Amino acid sequence: MFDNLTDGPLPYDAPWEQEPLAERLAMLRGGRPRVAWLYELPDTSTFRYRCRNPSLTLSAAYPGTGASWFERKDIPALAREVMNVDVLVICRYRYDSEVARLVARARAGGTRVLFDCDDLIFDTQQVHLLLETLDQPTDAAVHWDLWFALVGRVGATARLCQGGVTTNGFLAHRMADLLGGAPVGIIPNYLAPDQEVISRQLLDAKRRRGFHGDGRVTVGYFSGSPTHNKDFAVAAPALARLLTADPLVDLRIVGFPPPNGPLASFEGRIEIVPLQDYLNLQRVIAEVDVNIAPLRDNLFTNCKSELKFFEAAVVGTWTVATPTFTFRRAIRDGVTGRLARSHEWDTALAEAVALVRDPARYAPIAEAAAAEAYATYGWDQQAPRILDALGLG
Repeated sequence: MFDNLTDGPLPYDAPWEQEPLAERLAMLRGGRPRVAWLYELPDTSTFRYRCRNPSLTLSAAYPGTGASWFERKDIPALAREVMNVDVLVICRYRYDSEVARLVARARAGGTRVLFDCDDLIFDTQQVHLLLETLDQPTDAAVHWDLWFALVGRVGATARLCQGGVTTNGFLAHRMADLLGGAPVGIIPNYLAPDQEVISRQLLDAKRRRGFHGDGRVTVGYFSGSPTHNKDFAVAAPALARLLTADPLVDLRIVGFPPPNGPLASFEGRIEIVPLQDYLNLQRVIAEVDVNIAPLRDNLFTNCKSELKFFEAAVVGTWTVATPTFTFRRAIRDGVTGRLARSHEWDTALAEAVALVRDPARYAPIAEAAAAEAYATYGWDQQAPRILDALGLG
């Protein structure tokens, strides 16, 4: 455990709340090409990764570019601009008449309209898999009605569009099927500018300590939601065996109720941390020694991005993850992290604990993994890829 890397919790105000519509319209009109991202309501997850981050990156890399984000309540203002926009990206948006009219107006004016999504939540053929994976109730019609409506509306919005953008090649193939073979570009999820600044400060704090913790090893799980119950269950038995065998190992879980099952008897060694904003999430990840990202290995989970790896790597925390499509491509097994199939968690966790208990061995590994993550997922490394994905390269 790495206590007190910062002087308490980090100050945080949602930055998008300080970006009024007039300012965002001015940013959009700032040059050519012009790209507008539309999302229903700003949040700390998909909106930040898929809409605000790329608009900031393009604006910084190419000052003559017009790039900005918009939300549902901005549609009347956006509709007045959209015929002068080169690309409109509609992200994870549920179909309604307002967005349908906006798309029709955009396409009539020659604006290219793209659909962006970071999860397999646009194909109604996968609703049953989605409910099972996310541990959602399936015992009443209301649950099926809710999820088929949500997924169906997102898919209906996608079918209005002329192409797509997503986080990885696996999900891109599924999106292309929905879009009738239309091109789908890839922009990975990556760090926000303020998130990168804080992460570098946290990494430097660990560096000054020589990657020496407090003597206890803390394993962290940062799911943020009970929808990952079944994912966590992949690693829970191995975690229980590790805690039984090693009294100097603890567990930190963020945004998740106290675990039952094999970990129920370890309540005194399990810290439950409330959900965090995205800056303080970096702090609580940096404080642990080992980050875990277990997933059930299926069509839905293979569509997910690798953010659980790179957000840990940039603060010098080792990751053990299920070898899904993106983790296999992001993690160099045994070099920048560890890939563990369902039967390999005992071995992978034991290796991780031994590694972080040897700072002389771990420090250069952590430094190399962090450097690679910043080079791949840094906020200022993505501009050419964004232009290519939008058909503007």
